[in-house]
Amino acid sequence: MSAPVTEKKSGFDIRDLKNLFGGGGSLKQFGILGALIVIIIFFQIVTGGKTLQPGNIINLVQQYSYILILAIGMVMVIIAGHIDLSVGSVAAFTGIIVAMAMRDFGIPWWAGVLLGLVIGALIGAWQGFWVAYVGVPAFIVTLAGMLIWRGANQFIGDSATVPVGQGFTVIGKGYLPEIGPNFGGYFSFNNLTILLGLLVVAVLIANEVRGRRTRKVMGAAADPLWISVLRVVILGVVVMVAAYLFATGRPGTSFPVSGIILAVLVVAYSFLTNSTIIGRHIYAVGGNKHAAELSGVNSKAVNFFVMANMSVLASLAGMIFVARSQASGPQDGVGWELDAIAAVFIGGAAVAGGIGTVAGSIIGGLVMAVLSNGLALQGVGSDLVQVIKGLVLLIAVGIDVYNKTQGRPSLIGLMGRRNKPDATTTRSDDNTSAAVTPGGGTPDTATPADIQK
Repeated sequence: MSAPVTEKKSGFDIRDLKNLFGGGGSLKQFGILGALIVIIIFFQIVTGGKTLQPGNIINLVQQYSYILILAIGMVMVIIAGHIDLSVGSVAAFTGIIVAMAMRDFGIPWWAGVLLGLVIGALIGAWQGFWVAYVGVPAFIVTLAGMLIWRGANQFIGDSATVPVGQGFTVIGKGYLPEIGPNFGGYFSFNNLTILLGLLVVAVLIANEVRGRRTRKVMGAAADPLWISVLRVVILGVVVMVAAYLFATGRPGTSFPVSGIILAVLVVAYSFLTNSTIIGRHIYAVGGNKHAAELSGVNSKAVNFFVMANMSVLASLAGMIFVARSQASGPQDGVGWELDAIAAVFIGGAAVAGGIGTVAGSIIGGLVMAVLSNGLALQGVGSDLVQVIKGLVLLIAVGIDVYNKTQGRPSLIGLMGRRNKPDATTTRSDDNTSAAVTPGGGTPDTATPADIQK
């Protein structure tokens, strides 16, 4: 028998604000989003408005899109309880192979991209085999991979720089093209970028309406209407302001192609981790491998998938970097794995696995990107930038570990205790990043039927 529909009061209740951006978020997830906003405002002030200038944010997306792509794959690896130290070397190895193939064999740029993805898949299958089916820890396998593929890059390329053609550079330096009329003045912008922003706003509205309709059909209590409206308005304003900034850069620039690739990957992998069987299995294996196996989850297949997928994304990131640099070199990819791992942990992933989100990792990566960019605008040397980034990572993870050892619930969790839980879902205070099953448990506590759904 289905649960009766619970209607929330339509009046204002300050406690409803916890649901403004999804509710149930952990203190760390909400805190890092707040930290990103504070960092942007701080550098916008101290740099005299340079941080949010169109040219700077366009450059920021192009500079750090490959790290954010790595973070998407790395969060899945870390959720499954592993680590991948080889991503920078895999990216560099793929870059030199693709660059030499286009130079020496004259293959078109799109064939070069496909070649790079195939190389990434083969490398990922090799490393995934050792991790999943031989049982060698991923740390050791990818440490070996870091040495193997770095050496292979320098051996094949003879430690030289190999340029790439102009067609290939579109994935790293390209922008949305100019179409339609230019009205001049404040209305002089890239029309496609503005249309892209409007499309995103339309999707946000459609998702909100669909979400409310779904909760009503399921008999779950929906948020007050004013919360839904406020959420859409805030997100819509942010999206359109960002779209306007991207659209009003210097002539010939707009939203970068690398940013579009990143956005597509974020949507696709968010869906994969949140709404598919393989996504649930990744969380289940990372949360409790033995319980997942008893529930029928093929942990070997899961481990093989996350490792293979990581190398494919590393290859894509490497090609985007080479396209932006217009050449592949022996020092490409150095330290990338550390930046990607830092982004994931700052974004709320747990060191022990089982917890993490694609969105959180992107936010964590943006924190590092804006921090590096702002310090560079201030003329801070690269040595001090590394020191500050290291301290940010240490403090972020340290606070998370300390709160867990003290048994402290998140701020959102404390707010949620004042209200009765929904009839259909139950979330733990500090494990909200993990997938929530229809039965109300995370993968650590889910029933076999929940994990298989």
